[in-house]
Order: sequence, then structure tokens, then C-alpha cells
Amino acid sequence: MTVKKNKWVKVFSKPAHSTMRLICFPFAGGSAQVFKDWAQDLPSFVEVCAIQYPGRGSRFTEPMITDLNTMVDAIQPNLMSFLNKPFAFYGHSMGAGISFALSASLQKQGIRPKHLFVSGRNAPHVNVDREITHTLPDDEFRAKLSSMNGTPPEVLEHPELMELMLPMLRGDFTLSETSVFDMDTRLACPMTALGGEKDENVPLEGIEGWGKYTKSTFTSHMFPGDHFFLQQDTDMLLGHLNSYLKNDMR
Repeated sequence: MTVKKNKWVKVFSKPAHSTMRLICFPFAGGSAQVFKDWAQDLPSFVEVCAIQYPGRGSRFTEPMITDLNTMVDAIQPNLMSFLNKPFAFYGHSMGAGISFALSASLQKQGIRPKHLFVSGRNAPHVNVDREITHTLPDDEFRAKLSSMNGTPPEVLEHPELMELMLPMLRGDFTLSETSVFDMDTRLACPMTALGGEKDENVPLEGIEGWGKYTKSTFTSHMFPGDHFFLQQDTDMLLGHLNSYLKNDMR
């Protein structure tokens, strides 16, 4: 089977002798470009790819998807040609929920990742008091974005740019905050949950709670940063991914 280019999957590295793909799922408001530089610091046997959701980047004019099941159903057929060699999933925040639900869907077809990395998101059953943000008035919504440290100040302070981005951000937050998962899911693949020590919305309890969703091995790790530790502690994070991926290929 050959890999066909499609608008859903961006390929950032094509090592001549790659034996595994790491397929990444962005957070709310993020695009595939978030993972572009990862290929430089991961092993040469890993081909780095990322999902490009509609409503951003090269797909800016396409309608948003604001429902988890609809998103999974849209991604899955477009991803199948990329699953012709061992693969792992990495999803952050909204992307963690999508990659988990997609892993469960693929498992029903006898397909599973070598490893699932979920980061920056509470396990589905962990009840943490969290403000619902996707329905907030614009000013409050911007303030919430600012407090999460994921949107550059120059973007938040640019009225015309924010006017363009708000529908996309609200759409992503709607999907993330309204997602409903099957609590009985038990994946057959190893799972690692990752979090930021300064992330006030995703405590250690929420990270370790992911352990009940796999029948295989489970590990967890906390990084020094906040919700966006993947951008603040990138070297440490990629070091961890590197060691896990090497083990997965043994």
C-alpha cells in the first residue's frame, strides 16, 4: 500500500529508512504546523505526520467540525493509507481526546497503534471543576485564552486577526468541551499520559486516570510547564517520546 497525499495529513519528514510513523493531533486552535520541527529531534526511523483539521491553515475556508464522533469519522478513512507500517499517536488536549476515540474506533477493526500518547487532558472519568469556555462572551473568551498561555499576545491584541480566529477557536473548544467518551473502552496498546505541573485544569489525578483505559502497560509523566508544556518543555518531551518509540520498535 502506498501513502496518498491528502489534505487531512501533513507529512513533515520522510526518512529513507523510516520504520514507524508518529501521527500527531493538535490542540484546540492549533494546526499541524505545531509539530513541524519535531522531525529534527526524533529518531531517523520515525516519520512525523500531523492531522490538519478543517478551519485552519490550508483548510481555513472549510467548515469547522464541532463534534467528536463526526471528527473521528472524517479522519479515519483519510488516515488509513498512513497505517501501512507501525504507527504511534500523540494527541494534546483536544487532540488527546480525538486520538483516544480514534484508537478505540480502529481497534474494532483490528488495527492498533504501537503506542498512544495522550497529553494535557484529563482522563474521561475524572471530574475536575472546569469552566465551560466555548459559550463565553468574546471578551471573556479572549481573557480565558490569554490565561492559558497558548495564544501569543500579539494575536490576542490584534482585533482583525482575532475576528478571523474566534470562530475556529470556539469550534475547537466546543468539540473539546462537549466530547463524550465510552467509559468502558480498554485499548490493547500501551498508553502514556503526559501533563504539566503548572496546568491548573489538568492535575496529576487527571493524568494518572488514563491508566484504566488500556489493557496493556501504562506510564505517566509530568513536565515543569503549564497546559502548553509541549511548547515550553519541548526538548524534554521529545526525549521521552524518543525513548518510548525506540522501545516500541523492539
